[in-house]
Amino acid sequence: MKISQEVKVGLLAVVALTMFYFGFQYLKGADFFSSDNQYRIIYDNVDGLTKSNAVTLNGLAVGRVKRIDILQEKNNQLLVTVAIDKAIRVGKGTRAILADGGLLGGKVIELQILQQKDLLETDGMLVAAKEAGLQALIREKTLPVLNNVDSLTKNLNLIVKSFDKTGAALNATLQNASRVTGTLDLTVQENRLALRTTLGNVNRLSNSLIETEQQLKPILAKVDNVADSLRSLELRATLANANRTVDNLQKLLAGVQAGKGTLGKLTSDDKLYANVNATTASLEKLLTDLRENPKRYVQFSLVSRKEKPQTGKPGSVTTTTSTVTTTRDDSTKVPQ
Repeated sequence: MKISQEVKVGLLAVVALTMFYFGFQYLKGADFFSSDNQYRIIYDNVDGLTKSNAVTLNGLAVGRVKRIDILQEKNNQLLVTVAIDKAIRVGKGTRAILADGGLLGGKVIELQILQQKDLLETDGMLVAAKEAGLQALIREKTLPVLNNVDSLTKNLNLIVKSFDKTGAALNATLQNASRVTGTLDLTVQENRLALRTTLGNVNRLSNSLIETEQQLKPILAKVDNVADSLRSLELRATLANANRTVDNLQKLLAGVQAGKGTLGKLTSDDKLYANVNATTASLEKLLTDLRENPKRYVQFSLVSRKEKPQTGKPGSVTTTTSTVTTTRDDSTKVPQ
């Protein structure tokens, strides 16, 4: 039986379309030649996870994402179905951590398998978990920096505005300085002759001062010598007087220690000290007795007698004398 060319072309087209369909499905994640175990995970947000993304265990790819469905009846949660190699023993409570797969931002599901005897059945639910991705970390770290940059930009704008005012003030200051400089130039030009004369006078005065200094140096040297001589003479006389005073003081102290003179006897003669003490005690007793018994020592008497008149020359005067005597108990009279 002979097959026509048209039938051959049609069969070839059907085979090509079939291969294209199965190839496309395989690239989308459908594996027609392997028998994997399927598990399900529910996430609130998959952060860009797509079909055919890898499922890894300790960094090794052991499966892939098979499909992602939206559960609208459960607040639009996402049901992720993964296919994992049968050789991997997935226990109950195994966590499926949604994490970044690299710097380019791809997502992977990392398995954290618990070593348990009870294995999870096919189509069982894995525990959903998330890991802070690189983008989240960058966002977390860059937001405060951006806020600081924003505030810094505002401050810089304020500073630039203040610089505008400062620039205007500087321009005015420079203009004033230019005017002052021009005024100074005019003043210097007008008074150039007077300035030359003044500088010449200053130079002559400097030369005169130099000559005067040279003349004063010998005089000052002589004055210094005279002052030194006077200071040496005064110091010598003062030292000589001090030496004489010290010698006299030493001689005086030596005489006192030797018992010479009144002060020496007072310091060295014990008998004199005892006599003075005894005399003082006797005098104190006498004064005490005199104060307590004054009548024992003093008596007052008035004795009057008439004198015979004497004949003589006319105009003679008759006198009467009074005698005051003091008596003691022993009837001894003491004229006063």
